[in-house]
Formats: sequence, C-alpha cells, structure tokens
Amino acid sequence: MLEIRIHCKFLPQNFDHLENFISSIDYLPLNNNAKAIEIKNKHFRIIQEAKRQWLNYFLNIYENCQRSSSTKNVIGVSPEPYLDLISNPFDKRQWNYLSFGPSYIRVNQSAIRPKCQQETEIKNQHKDIYSKVENHLTGYPHLIPRNNAIFKQYSDHLLNYLNQSYFTPLTYKDQLISREQAQILGSIRRIIQNMNLVIRVTDKGNNFYIGSVGEFEQKAQKFFSDTNAFIELSYNPFNEILDKVIQLLNTLRGKDLIRKWQYEQMMPDRTKCELAHLYFNPKTHKDGIPVRPIESTIHASTTKISKFLDKILRPIFDDKCKDTTIIDGAFLITELSKYNKKGLLKPTTRFCTFDIRNLYTMLPQEESLDILMTFLHAHGYRKVKGISIDTIKKLASIILKDNVFAYG
Repeated sequence: MLEIRIHCKFLPQNFDHLENFISSIDYLPLNNNAKAIEIKNKHFRIIQEAKRQWLNYFLNIYENCQRSSSTKNVIGVSPEPYLDLISNPFDKRQWNYLSFGPSYIRVNQSAIRPKCQQETEIKNQHKDIYSKVENHLTGYPHLIPRNNAIFKQYSDHLLNYLNQSYFTPLTYKDQLISREQAQILGSIRRIIQNMNLVIRVTDKGNNFYIGSVGEFEQKAQKFFSDTNAFIELSYNPFNEILDKVIQLLNTLRGKDLIRKWQYEQMMPDRTKCELAHLYFNPKTHKDGIPVRPIESTIHASTTKISKFLDKILRPIFDDKCKDTTIIDGAFLITELSKYNKKGLLKPTTRFCTFDIRNLYTMLPQEESLDILMTFLHAHGYRKVKGISIDTIKKLASIILKDNVFAYG
C-alpha cells in the first residue's frame, strides 16, 4: 500500500461511483454545527476506507497502470484535508493543492523570488549548514582545528553548490508551474487569514486539518483543564532558567564531574536561546478531535543537555530493552513470524493494546528520575561516558523541572 501511495497517484474514475452506493446524508442536526461536521466527516471516512479496499483489488493491474502514459479518466487519491467546517471555502484548485499534504514540496518555489531574496536565502543556508558541519568536526571525537584548510574548501564548495541550485535558469514550463502554485498558495493564505481559520498537520494522518480558530482554541483549553498539569506564569522566566543551566554546568565542570568537551556540547548559546513553544496537532482519527501537544524546544536553554543525555543513554536502553521493545510495524511482523515458527501463535492467542492518555503530563518527575537511576544501577552502570549517574540525575532533573514554554 505504501508503494502504491507513493508511485500510483491516480485511481480509475469509476472509484467515484462508490459514493452513489453508500447512503447519502439526508438529515443533519439543526443548531449543532459540531455534530453536523462530525457526521459528515464520518461519512467521508467510510467512503475513503471503501476506496482503500477497492484499491487492494486493483493491485494486480498496478504494473500495467504504471506502463500506461495516459492520464485520461482518472481521479487523484492524495490525502484530502480534514475540514472541520460546515462548508468548504476553497475552490477546486485550492482544494487539490491542499490535498497534496504537508510533505509536498512546491516546484522551484525560490526561483521566482527577487534576486536579493535569493541571495539572502543562500547566505542564511550557507551559514546554517556550514556552522553545523564545523561544530561537529571541531568537537569530540574529531577535534579538527578550526583553522584547517578543509573548512575553507568546504565553504567554497557549499557556496558554489547553493548558487548553482538557486540561479540555474528554469524552463518556461517550470516558470509557469512555479508562478501558478505561488498564486494558489497566496490565495489559500488569504482565505485562512480573512476567515480566521487554523490549518494544522493532523496527528498520524499525513494530511491537513482546517477549522475555525475559536473552536480549535477551545480544544486546546480543554486539554489544559483535563490534564491540570500546567501553571500560567505572570513573568518571563527565560533569563532565570538560562542562568540556572549555565550555573549548573559551570559547577559540574569546576568539580571535574564532566569533561571539557562534554561541557562545551551542553552549554547553551545565550544569543540563540529562547523559550520553547507549545502548539497542538488535532487527532482527527479520534471522536471529538482532541489535540496532541507538541513542544518545540529546538532553541530552549536545556535542549543541548537533553540531546547529550539522549546520545549517551539511548544506546543503553535500546540494547537492554530490545527484547521487549517494538520499533515499528515491520519489526512487529518479523517478530510475529518468529513467534509463529516456534508454534506459539495459535487461534486462541490474544492481542492486547492500550492507550495512555496524556502520558508525559502524568509522569511524576521525581519518580521518573528514580526509575532512571534504578535502571542504570540494575545493569551495572555507575558511570556513563565518564559521568557519574548522580551527575546524570542532576542534568536530567533540570530538563524535566525547568520546562517552561510560550503559548499563543
């Protein structure tokens, strides 16, 4: 199915006749827009699931479809957005563009920008890529000096590549496509802004959710009230947290509890740090469309400590828990096959699944830290990469407890 989804972008037009076989919605509740929208989307999901079943029947002729160059009498099967509105405010072109989904990359979107904008983008990309490569190679374990000639060579090659990528002339056809897509995208943005709509990537859906800002904010507020795990602060604690992180690392380094290269990897850059940001993705596969919180911590004060601990602790966890951890669907199928060959998979075998609501906010912080210490002790670790587990606990503690974000 994944191969079909990627390579076979079209279905025969008669797939649309399925909608005539499924009962239409003759009655919708009055004065209850939320319920009406829910009924319409459930009806749409039934049709989509039936089309997936039909697609399975067409797998046998997939190769023939790929060899045919004709695209007449076909319909698109890109994942359509989830519309949490009574009526669709988008025209056919806009809706088809939204149906490409969040993974779609617009054709040559930078080629139609003014040259000054392209030069600025090249400069920013060059700086970002070069700094990441340089920091990686000058750090442990490579320790290449920053004045090494290889960095100048890499910088020149990178700049030449970016210039070539941005300034290579487009064909007339590609120029038309780029301009058309830019116009469609601009019209979509104006509708979203003028109608006070919100567009988000769905949780586990790989498509867009479109709804009203007011109703989406109600879902977010319901999450806050249900979890009761957040406190709204009357001041900005950014400087306080940053100073606390720097003080902890200076103290640990001063006592020689962490090495110099470890200290440098975990030290935040005051000029680039900012508070984490919280946003929500809608769970359109669940009734009522609850939301999943996503905390963007890419520039947070504790992010470098978090990344460092993940790098040294995750290999230990993966190794010690590999027999009881399911990585993905393919891994599960492989393990079930082994289970079956041992004669253990029987008609009476039961599969149990469960879902933990709001897992992160339910975890007691002190207990979580104690579990981490117990896990390392149980597997014979007193130090990891030269760092004592007591020091690891202090580093993990500041990540968990000094977790502050901006919202709204």
